[in-house]
Amino acid sequence: MEFVENLLGSRRGTMLIGAGAALLAAVLLIVYLNRYRSSLRASDATTSVLVAKKLIPKGAPGNIIATNRLYQVASLPTKDLRPGALTDPAALRGLVANQDIYANQQLTTADFVPVVPGSIQSYLSGSDRAITIPFDASHGMLAQLQPGDHVDVYVALEMAGAGGTQPVLKLLVQNSLVLRTPATGAGGGLMVLRANARQAAALAFAADQGKLWLVLRPATGAKPAPPELVTIQRLLLGAKPVK
Repeated sequence: MEFVENLLGSRRGTMLIGAGAALLAAVLLIVYLNRYRSSLRASDATTSVLVAKKLIPKGAPGNIIATNRLYQVASLPTKDLRPGALTDPAALRGLVANQDIYANQQLTTADFVPVVPGSIQSYLSGSDRAITIPFDASHGMLAQLQPGDHVDVYVALEMAGAGGTQPVLKLLVQNSLVLRTPATGAGGGLMVLRANARQAAALAFAADQGKLWLVLRPATGAKPAPPELVTIQRLLLGAKPVK
């Protein structure tokens, strides 16, 4: 205590105390400036997030949102991110929108719920339709096909002509996706196929008026086939196919 009083009472002591106070003030200022700069950097930081391009309706499957790129990647200030904002399109897999998501709205985990196992909706978008068609074991390959396979659909009908009617066969739909089989919930003798709206109408008509065949396509590298008519004349005599 006496040392402190002597120090305060001397000129040299006063100068030392002043220098110490100045040094302490300088240290505090540096700390403050560093924290201030860090806060500025944090406020200027951006994060890439998924933002809806247009209205994404309730029930839209996440895989369709990702495949059709119904989102865009936007760089937003980190401080403006909504809780649970999605940053990776892969996170949409296995999810379905549980509410409408409007254009320019951030996609968040709260906007989605897990897809119900086996849901057909997760495979449909735009003009896609799902149609159930009855088949027997031989015409529908019921024991061989499984969901995820791709098939061609042929129809056999009676076609009227000048000499009466004759049987014809035509490739009706190519590369249709098998959605369900009898073993996976379609029902006995039934297959659920994906087709566009026009093809679905043709399949419904053909199933009622003729006989349908399913033909399995290769898993990869399948090439398209011309939709020609197969007639008795072509089959037996090699006549030029009717386009």
